[in-house]
Amino acid sequence: MNVLKTMLAFLCMMSMTFVASAQQKKVMVMEIKNEIDPRMTRYVELALGHAKETKADIVIIEMDTYGGVLTDAKEIVDKIMAVQNPVWVFINSDAASAGALISIACDSIYMSPGASIGAATVVDASGGKAPDKYQSYMRSIMRSTAEERGRNPTIAEGMVDEQVELEGVKKVGQVITFSTSEAIEHGYCEGKVESIEEILRRNNVADYKIDRFNLSTSERVIAFFLNPFISGILILAIIGGIYFEMQTPGVGFPGAAALIALILYLVPYYLNGLAQNWEILTLFIGFVLIVLEVFVIPGFGVAGFAGITITIGSLVLIMINNNAFDFEFVPMNDILIALASTMGGILGGIVLLFVGSARLANTKLYRRIALTDTQERTEGYTSNVNKEAMNGKKGLAQTVLRPSGKVTIEGHQYDAFTRGEFIDKGKPIEVINEAGSSLQVKQADN
Repeated sequence: MNVLKTMLAFLCMMSMTFVASAQQKKVMVMEIKNEIDPRMTRYVELALGHAKETKADIVIIEMDTYGGVLTDAKEIVDKIMAVQNPVWVFINSDAASAGALISIACDSIYMSPGASIGAATVVDASGGKAPDKYQSYMRSIMRSTAEERGRNPTIAEGMVDEQVELEGVKKVGQVITFSTSEAIEHGYCEGKVESIEEILRRNNVADYKIDRFNLSTSERVIAFFLNPFISGILILAIIGGIYFEMQTPGVGFPGAAALIALILYLVPYYLNGLAQNWEILTLFIGFVLIVLEVFVIPGFGVAGFAGITITIGSLVLIMINNNAFDFEFVPMNDILIALASTMGGILGGIVLLFVGSARLANTKLYRRIALTDTQERTEGYTSNVNKEAMNGKKGLAQTVLRPSGKVTIEGHQYDAFTRGEFIDKGKPIEVINEAGSSLQVKQADN
């Protein structure tokens, strides 16, 4: 009987533990604390993917941003609104412009004391007001997103359009920016809180486990290679690797280094949505034009100039968030940094070619993989296949020498060339020098 009671008690304990663990809420916390751009879009995509994999019950976004690129903000909004479980946002300071749009897309909004939300007028790269087509698009998105989440759409529109008038809320000529208390008053905030834990207490979530999303090691490595300075070094490695591979064909190491550098340059920008397919294709077209100029087309002309121009332009475009040559929302500072990184890498590569190529021949590694000794005649090396001295011997031109051709001497045929003059077939010739396997000749007197 005692054994049976013990077993029943154990089963009850196990069942209670199972129920408790089943009731424990999984809360995933992610941060939006930088500019809204392709990098942030990828971060949000990875974070929401992690929430789905771990079966998080609640997703909380800790927000502090002044906004960013409108197209990326719209992508983030679409991703958030596709999440089935609750998504709450904790505005821990600012949610301006694109940040306000993303906040409105969440199921619930919580704000810290002194926080703000609004000021969603679209601005261009210089900070000035963007054309009305962009304002109209932003008004439409803000309005529809607010309607979807049960918030006053006119207020959302007033965060963009200064011409919207709301009695008791705003006058014409102003855009709406709510403080925490104002946001609560007008239904754009569920409550003033100090922390994420307080948000959970307000929603009666007592038993929970917080999982703060962090980028994986591979993603942090990718982010590292997005640094413009690193990009410049990779461009230098690409140029240097290609050059030294051409100098020592068949070695393979410089070519492999150039290929790895190219992959490390392209992949991070592509994964983060900066490098578009057409930009990568254009880069390879530039490479092909340069190769054609070097190996196929003689001289330096249109193909070479076009190849260099296209290559440099593509390298710059890959690094900045342009929209098919539309730079209206690309900060001038970003363009200058991308241009400086690209030109710095190219100029560094040129310097490497002049300085490094001279020193490379003196390194032990180079001497191990390349033939650096000169095979001198004085050391017994010779490419002369003639068994006897030929200087002074005479014969006939078997073919026209223009200036090279064939000659016959004492019944044997030889390759021959002149000092530049032409000698007709059948004319007498005289050997004046031996040059490897060929003979240098002149026309002899009859």
